[in-house]
Amino acid sequence: MSDSSRSKAHPRGSSAAGGRPGLDRGPASSPVRTVVAGLLVVLGIAWIVVHLTDSVAALRDLGGWNFVVGFGLLFVGLALLAHPSTPLGRGRGVVVGMLGCFLIGLVWIIVYYMAGQPTSLLLIGELGAYNLMVGIGFMAVGFVYATRWE
Repeated sequence: MSDSSRSKAHPRGSSAAGGRPGLDRGPASSPVRTVVAGLLVVLGIAWIVVHLTDSVAALRDLGGWNFVVGFGLLFVGLALLAHPSTPLGRGRGVVVGMLGCFLIGLVWIIVYYMAGQPTSLLLIGELGAYNLMVGIGFMAVGFVYATRWE
């Protein structure tokens, strides 16, 4: 294979990892995607914390929708981190992200059932039966990571 045909087969100009044809390293690392996904995760957590502390009057009008916004931002950020161009989207990061989300979801549901209702646990008590959706949401993000596992 000539150099010109090799560069057509592999857009980055190299044949593959270790010089073996047919193997592709995947997309290049994207710090922008990583930072945006990380910011979404942090923003989701911050949204929930600010709502629970009741420190911003504008958020009071949203009521329970604050949890939808907060956990939505958190789950979208975690799902974006599963992309192969981020550190959690390739190699061991996929396993860490997948198992981490599965375990967080499982523990969330177990704590909800063990605490019972009414409970004095701050976030668990506020969410009520929606704790099941949060636990299943973490598990769903774990499945997003599972699709990236090789």
